[in-house]
Amino acid sequence: MDTETADPAGLLDGLDRRLVHALQVDGRAEPGRIAEVLGVSARTVSRRLGRLFGTGAVRVVRMPDARAAALGALLLRLRVPPGRADPIALALAALDGVPFVDVMLGGQEVSAVVLADAPARDRLLYGRLPATGAVLESAAHAVLHLFADASAWRCGALTPAEEAALAPQPPSDPPGHPTGHPAGRPPLDALDHRLLDALGRDARRSHAALAGALAVPESTVRRRLRRLGAAGLLRTHVSVDPRLLGVGVDANLWLDVEPGRLAATGAALAGHPQVHGVLAVSGPGNLTAAVFCPDHAALYRFQTEVLGPLGVRRAETAIVARAVKRAGIGLRRFDGR
Repeated sequence: MDTETADPAGLLDGLDRRLVHALQVDGRAEPGRIAEVLGVSARTVSRRLGRLFGTGAVRVVRMPDARAAALGALLLRLRVPPGRADPIALALAALDGVPFVDVMLGGQEVSAVVLADAPARDRLLYGRLPATGAVLESAAHAVLHLFADASAWRCGALTPAEEAALAPQPPSDPPGHPTGHPAGRPPLDALDHRLLDALGRDARRSHAALAGALAVPESTVRRRLRRLGAAGLLRTHVSVDPRLLGVGVDANLWLDVEPGRLAATGAALAGHPQVHGVLAVSGPGNLTAAVFCPDHAALYRFQTEVLGPLGVRRAETAIVARAVKRAGIGLRRFDGR
């Protein structure tokens, strides 16, 4: 029986969290498959997902290829005068090549991820931002290596067995191409790009809806999606306010790690359940990690109990006050609408 009880703190209930975790494993999983693994009815899953999607509490978007996106990506930190953080953050969020924007605690720093090509990036850094007159100081850190990004984080509501049961099954290997080790990405034609673009802001669009939007047979859509999925080009990300999952603190940690321990430290942090992003970067520090914690006490424990033994020589902690844009999606909660 499905019972929906309102949480006085505004948190998602247990089943909703399990649904979020299921979508984190496979953003295109069908309700029937989720229902079978979670032990509830398909009708319940469909109704719950419809409510979560309908209210905007949860969205599933397509993420670009992780390794390709990381090459040339920049982490941007802007120091701004009091009262100017929100306009700068919203202006950055309006740009297509900026998928992540946060306003940091204190209201005088804006953080963003820039994926634009070199000309667009240079126009932003050397033209548009200085022209505002509202940027007191800026720092751009080049991404040197990706250990984990936001699509790899799981909210911890499923058992390992349930997660394994929901994991997408790899397709049969074509001759000479073992699964997980393709000799190369397939060349993409115009239809492939249109299909990927159509999934960008709603990665759960059905085969029929995609076929109708692109004016191609549904069988073509299914075949193309299987091929794109096998090539690792259908990564999805669940956009959900972490506060709905009981996460009270979102923090960016700028770390200085001994060079000889950088790879091991990055890999260890990437596997930690509280971490939702780890990158090796240029700049005064050489590693940055994004961390979810229930509260400030838990963030303190993370620093002392997790970072301490990993060879971190120095840590700067920047706490997110407001997430403005995540994975290319502007968050309505930022402005209260």
